Amino acid sequence: MKGLLLALMTGFFITLQGVANSRISEGIGTWQAATMTQFTGFVTALLILLFVKKKSWQAFKEVSPVYLTSGALAAIIISSNISAIHRVGVTLTVAAVLIAQLSLTFLVDINGWFGVKKQHMRLPQFIGIALMVIGIILLNF
Repeated sequence: MKGLLLALMTGFFITLQGVANSRISEGIGTWQAATMTQFTGFVTALLILLFVKKKSWQAFKEVSPVYLTSGALAAIIISSNISAIHRVGVTLTVAAVLIAQLSLTFLVDINGWFGVKKQHMRLPQFIGIALMVIGIILLNF
C-alpha cells in the first residue's frame, strides 16, 4: 500500500513540477527553468541525504558508472516536458508521458533489461496499453 501511495504522490508532484516549470520558462526560458529545477532538486536531495544517512558513500563503488549518469536524463526530461506542455497542454502531455513510460517499462519487464526480473505479460496487459493509447487519441480531438 505504501508503494502505491508513493507512486500516486510521484504522479502529483511530476504534474505540479511540469506546470511550474512551464510557467517559469515563460519568463526565463526552457533551459534556464530546467537548470533551476535541477539545482533545487539537487539541494533538496542533498539535504534529505544528510538528514537520513541510510547508506554510506562507499556504496557508490558498487554502482555501474552508466547508472550514475542517469541524473543527466533529468535535463532532457524537464525541457521536453516544458516544451510539450507549451505545445499541447498539461493533460495531453501527462497522458503521453504515461504511455511512453508504460511502454518502455513494459519492454524492460518482458526482456529483463537492466537486471530486472523478466515478467510474463498476458493479453490483459496488452489490452490495457491499447486502451491508454486510444485514450490519448481521444484526448487529442
